[in-house]
Amino acid sequence: MARPPMLKLPEVLEEIEMSRAAFYRMRARGKAPRLRKLPNGQVRVSRADLDAWWETCTENVA
Repeated sequence: MARPPMLKLPEVLEEIEMSRAAFYRMRARGKAPRLRKLPNGQVRVSRADLDAWWETCTENVA
C-alpha cells in the first residue's frame, strides 16, 4: 500500500495562505493540522491530515 503524499510546511502555508507565525500560533491552540517531525528535524503534513483539517474548518463556519 502506498504512503499518502507528505507536504513540506512551506507548501502547506502557501496552500492555506497563512504566515508561519500565524500557523504556529494556531498550532499552539491545538487548531492546526497535525505535523510529523522527521528524524532530520524537518516537518511534514500528510495530504489526508490537511484535507481533514480543511473539512473541520468548513464545518465550523457553516
